[in-house]
Amino acid sequence: MGIRFSSRPPHPTSTASSTPTLGDLPESCIALILGYADPPQICQLATLNRTFRAASSADFVWESKLPPNYDLLLTKIFNNNFPHNLSKREIYATLCRLSNLDGGTKKVWLDRSTGKLCLSISSKGLSITGIDDRRYWNHIPTEESRFSTVAYLQQIWWFQVDGEVEFPFPAGTYSLYFRIHLGRASKRFGRRVCNTEHVHGWDRKPVRFQLWTSDGQYVASQCFLKEPGNWSFYHAGDFTVEAGNASTKIKFSMTQIDCTHTKGGLCLDSVFIYPSKFKNVKAFLNRS
Repeated sequence: MGIRFSSRPPHPTSTASSTPTLGDLPESCIALILGYADPPQICQLATLNRTFRAASSADFVWESKLPPNYDLLLTKIFNNNFPHNLSKREIYATLCRLSNLDGGTKKVWLDRSTGKLCLSISSKGLSITGIDDRRYWNHIPTEESRFSTVAYLQQIWWFQVDGEVEFPFPAGTYSLYFRIHLGRASKRFGRRVCNTEHVHGWDRKPVRFQLWTSDGQYVASQCFLKEPGNWSFYHAGDFTVEAGNASTKIKFSMTQIDCTHTKGGLCLDSVFIYPSKFKNVKAFLNRS
């Protein structure tokens, strides 16, 4: 008997297992790559496989996304009541959530896409001339505010709003805006309606905005209030923080004190401070 040879070709060997995949990359190498991505990209890449997921949790990856003075922010926001055993990723996620300050009249958070700090001050955290006299002002509830309430002006001769905040802003340039609405919005049969009956006086003289900082910066501007029925952001000015290792005190005001006429029909929601590099404030707010 001779040796028989099969006429069938040999069974092909599988090469899939020998082909390098993303999962074969060292976790430390992947972590270095993730350090160049922004936070949303890191979270997306973490879904690729276990190695990417593990690398995306590395402390040095997320520490590069945190503000350099994040330890001061934690102390200011949480008053030393923050757990010390959290990873840098958990710290980042915590700082991206809205945190209340000063009895809920201020909210602070990091923009989740960039790690930049934002701060908002409600109308109840501002000094408003005549706010305690219901002939002039009322606090009304609304779903259109982060603070669930706005200050509504019916009519007044002397319009003045002042505010201040002291906070350890990270180094950078910031813009300060007043969020204003001419007219009173409400819901009727599930639809938004706006009553502009009391809107008057804002087209006769401009409103003046001023901003001061504790290190001597000052800026002033003025403009007419327009666009009844829509929320508008009025730019009061910019300020620069050179170093974030100490608190910066900001004072600001919005006035229209020409007493030759009354003005009214205005909703004041809040003052908003955010990084100046984001020019489109509405898009930035919607993303945050």
